[in-house]
Amino acid sequence: MKASPRSPVPGLPAVLCLLLSGPLWAWYGAPQDRAPDGHTPHKAAIASPHPLATEAGLAVLGRGGNAFDAAVTVSAALAVVEPYGSGLGGGGFWLLHRAADGRQVMIDGRERAPLAAHRDLYMGADGRFAREQALNGPLAAGIPGVPAALCHLSERYGRAGLEAALAPAIRAARDGFAVDARYRRRAELRLAALRDSPAAARQFLADGRVPPLGYRLKQPDLAETLQRISEEGCDAFYLGPLARRMVRGVREAGGIWTEEDLAQYGVVEREPVRGRYQGWRLVSAAPPSSGGVLLVEMLNMLSAVPQDQRDAAPPAHLLAEVMRRAYRDRAAYLGDPDHVRMPLARLTDEDYAAGLIRDFDPRRATPSRPAENDHAQDGREGRDTTHFSILDPEGNRVAATLSINYPFGSGFVPPGTGVLLNDEMDDFSARPGVPNAYGLVGGEANAIAPGKRMLSSMSPSFLESDDGVAILGTPGGSRIITMVLQAILAAVERAPVADWVARPRIHHQYLPDRIQAEPGALAPSEQASLRALGHRLELLDRRFGNMQVVFWNRRAGRVEAASDPRGIGSARVQ
Repeated sequence: MKASPRSPVPGLPAVLCLLLSGPLWAWYGAPQDRAPDGHTPHKAAIASPHPLATEAGLAVLGRGGNAFDAAVTVSAALAVVEPYGSGLGGGGFWLLHRAADGRQVMIDGRERAPLAAHRDLYMGADGRFAREQALNGPLAAGIPGVPAALCHLSERYGRAGLEAALAPAIRAARDGFAVDARYRRRAELRLAALRDSPAAARQFLADGRVPPLGYRLKQPDLAETLQRISEEGCDAFYLGPLARRMVRGVREAGGIWTEEDLAQYGVVEREPVRGRYQGWRLVSAAPPSSGGVLLVEMLNMLSAVPQDQRDAAPPAHLLAEVMRRAYRDRAAYLGDPDHVRMPLARLTDEDYAAGLIRDFDPRRATPSRPAENDHAQDGREGRDTTHFSILDPEGNRVAATLSINYPFGSGFVPPGTGVLLNDEMDDFSARPGVPNAYGLVGGEANAIAPGKRMLSSMSPSFLESDDGVAILGTPGGSRIITMVLQAILAAVERAPVADWVARPRIHHQYLPDRIQAEPGALAPSEQASLRALGHRLELLDRRFGNMQVVFWNRRAGRVEAASDPRGIGSARVQ
């Protein structure tokens, strides 16, 4: 790991039968994989959650930029047009593949806890968790990583230059964009928090109300901040007048940031987590993401179940039991690798997975915890966060998942900056066993500590073989990892790429102890069968996720892209 300075499930039965027919093994920090010599896609593709971001990224590619330049452009554009999902005041993970030398690396731009933070920051005098303080206002905000990551991407991997890469976002912030129904729904959800911050209300509302459809939303302060970064680099954000203005605004509103917090921030380059299955190689996010570890662990468990037990079990039952066990390990072991020791080699070992699933019973659900101790959380939908996937004609690729946590983050903007701050501090374990906004429980490994990065579910991933390369990921809070798992199963099944993003999904995360299912994911007969096995079902009336996929079919010499029909995104090949 290297710290860097800022400057330089219809179809589930078929899926499981195909996936589970062979072994899976995994390792952590293994040698780099390289694409076959002489193989390039000769086409570019971008799948992103907003048409304006996709178009901006393709324009940079068309002017000679590479996938890494386009990643800077798309990240910044989404900060403008999708402020409920990501932004300069948030963080993220950018998974990279450089075609020239096969280098694969994860850029960790996750937020850090302020240096004044402590493990009981959100515990009241009565010993109860003060959730509102961890979700709303500046006390909920970690130190942002997006600006540092964009500069790092541009300077270390891009070729167009930061000014060119940020120009589309600056124009969009100055000239505005048309408010759509998706924006309005999320602004309505967070209306009270946005109104509590005068600067946020001016930036994202119209006369204190949710803007009407088609309203042209302009963000001049954000445009000015982006312009400074494009001209001066990321020191413009983390040092000097802008940094002082952010700190002053945060502290006057009850936050604990200091100038030292911003000055100390740096991105980290981390080795991805890797796994193999039937000739396919999985490359995914490393801690402080739990995504790659859990994906490998779940796939290893699936492959370890004996054939007779697979045949006797409803496919959704097996999936739920695998998910349950992996999320239990997430709570017990995972956190910031710079602060805690984690048994990563063991967690991604096939023998360990076989032991985890040894007690799988095809005729009975395994309770996560006695019902009286189960946290009855609402499992709020992960309508936050964002993901995009990029491939350029040379074969460079980026899978990036970014977040400010809950929709519109903390709802707080330091006056005069245009920077909407995250509420990622809620992703820490405020107290072991106490669920966060998505119902996830955690342990000591993810307890709050000064300068620590909070555990994440963001799971940007590559799935690759001699046949093809998939670039994929999704938003969705605690459901991200299980959504990516189900897309991997669809890819191994060789389903059409559009099916990877469109199929109905299920989810289990250990606690709360229930299977969540999108409309159409479970037929009535499957529901009855699962209940008979002892599962509790939560049949949702809304769908979740917003997956973005690019697939380079090497055998056919074809590039495809798909954007989740649940969102308003755009997938383009050029």
